[in-house]
Amino acid sequence: MSIKSIFEQRLSTAMVGVGLPTETSPSVRPSVRPEFGDYQANGVMRAAKVAGENPRNLAKKILAAADLSDLVDLAEIAGPGFINLHLKKVFIAKQLSENDSKRTSTRVPKTVVIDYSGPNLAKEMHVGHLRSTIIGDCIARVHEHLGNKVVRQNHMGDWGTQFGMLIAELEYHMTSGETAELVLNDLEKFYQRAKTRFDSESAFADQARKYVVRLQSGDQHCLRLWQHFIDVSIQHNLNIYHRLNVSLKKEHIKAESSYNHQLEELVSRLSRSGIAVDDQGAKVIFLHEISDRNGRASVMIIRKSDGGYLYATTDLAALEHRAKILKANRILYFIDARQALHMKQVFSAGRLAGLVSDEVTLEHHPFGTMMGNDGKPFKTRTGGTVKLENLIDESIQRAADLVAIKNSTLHDNEILEIAKKVGIGAIKYADLSKHRSTDYVFNWDAMLSLNGNTGPYLQYAYTRICSIFKRAKVEMTQYSSKVIVNNDEEKKLCLKILQFNEVLEQVAEDSLPHLLCGYLYELASAFMCFYEKCPILKSTVAVETYQSRLTLCSKTGETIFTGLKLLGIEVTEKM
Repeated sequence: MSIKSIFEQRLSTAMVGVGLPTETSPSVRPSVRPEFGDYQANGVMRAAKVAGENPRNLAKKILAAADLSDLVDLAEIAGPGFINLHLKKVFIAKQLSENDSKRTSTRVPKTVVIDYSGPNLAKEMHVGHLRSTIIGDCIARVHEHLGNKVVRQNHMGDWGTQFGMLIAELEYHMTSGETAELVLNDLEKFYQRAKTRFDSESAFADQARKYVVRLQSGDQHCLRLWQHFIDVSIQHNLNIYHRLNVSLKKEHIKAESSYNHQLEELVSRLSRSGIAVDDQGAKVIFLHEISDRNGRASVMIIRKSDGGYLYATTDLAALEHRAKILKANRILYFIDARQALHMKQVFSAGRLAGLVSDEVTLEHHPFGTMMGNDGKPFKTRTGGTVKLENLIDESIQRAADLVAIKNSTLHDNEILEIAKKVGIGAIKYADLSKHRSTDYVFNWDAMLSLNGNTGPYLQYAYTRICSIFKRAKVEMTQYSSKVIVNNDEEKKLCLKILQFNEVLEQVAEDSLPHLLCGYLYELASAFMCFYEKCPILKSTVAVETYQSRLTLCSKTGETIFTGLKLLGIEVTEKM
């Protein structure tokens, strides 16, 4: 049980004991300033309002009933009713000795369906796909660590009118004897060639339009060409995921086309129930709970007048599948902020149509844009879109140059191996350490720095801990001894380690990876202070103190390792 949970349980019991209703339970969190103690309990003011009592007097009654003498040196009432908790060093040491950073949440496990990445298979992955991919992947890892059942859903765009154009272009090349793999070697150029022909050659455009109809009606020839395109595109994406150390696999792909056979029946069902109605030849849903300033309902088209289906139709089918087949308790969507209205419509229509029950939580977690130094969306020097593959290559090369300068004794293969971890980690951490909803400026020098809140800084902190155990000639992962807390540096480090699972619970609740990044940076900083002030390997250090401090090093290293792993970042024992 975490420190937060221990105090909340004690104080909740005390509040019930003094006659307060159970819904007035307290909220305990780490104090933001040292003078406020180690933890602070809130909720007394709210409880006092319910009970009609003076908050400070009520706080005194609660503290008397709780009897926290075995946990704190001092529990003081501050302001109008806050309770500041100064923890006993013995209690902290005991908690850390029993702590396991691998333990899961004490809550009942949930089934969490996570929709993330979702690239369009008509083009190569570019920097615009990075945030959804790595933010969603981090949240998936955190939920799994906490014991929840996670179902990854990579809702790839593999259907739609553009595919008529693409398969017509693919057919043109394959009839000349070229293989699909060779033709599609550069997806971006292939798409541009097809688009140019579509815009300039009327015969080609007519053929492409016919192929759309044939494809959607299940024509086998068109489906074979389409499948060639899909197979090559998917392999490109899987290669990118592997390089980024993202946990998405082929079995997680649930693309738009997988719902195609459900759409006609879904629209018919919504029409029979009166939820979808005819409007100028199209089938639409009027969503009155999403109205404009004039009170006009938001209109969601689910079938066009020509009989074609839209993204909205597919998303409704996907929502029903996730709620009813996958049995989700929470469904999380990591999709661009520009899709906010679309997601509101999907959620509203899904509830209205009974595709998902009220017990299922629907959450759209939008994210900001990666910006260049000019304050505009990140582009190449020529103004083009930056391919994700090229971004990865450049980051690894820059990291290799940095590693070679910092450690000239390494062999070329060692430099490359370290550079892959540092370069990829730098890209991911620079993104994940920013609040999900904000834009951020992409800066090579800042993200690869060994100072400050960066991926390389945390990786370096881990290597420093590894070097301590190498000098001590013991295994870090297997080392554990009784923890003794004698000074402020040890206390601060112990508390920070103990807060790991509390932070993960908050990350999972709010889907905010930057909370984990901030925590890991604070942990590494606390370790650096501890390392400077508390000798470990000196011969003058008492045996018990040596063993305790080595245990602190081990638990710090284990926590940094686990935290970075949840971010999808690998560690290295050399840098």
